[in-house]
Amino acid sequence: MKKRWIFWWMSNIFWIFIFGVLAAIIALREVDGAGAIQTPELRLVAFIVLLIAFIIPVIIQVVWLIINVTSTRK
Repeated sequence: MKKRWIFWWMSNIFWIFIFGVLAAIIALREVDGAGAIQTPELRLVAFIVLLIAFIIPVIIQVVWLIINVTSTRK
């Protein structure tokens, strides 16, 4: 049981780190890959796309949390 929780926390830290790095890249870049100058509106759109992309890992982590909690109670 303890291995599940340790691995769950490690994967959460991994996803938070990846999200933070990508959010920092979006916030700090002045020109994107296509050469468009980043305005606040374009940065917001890029951040929203990043949030949408991270919905799937969040759902997986929540399901995994529920499985861990229910298996620990037994």
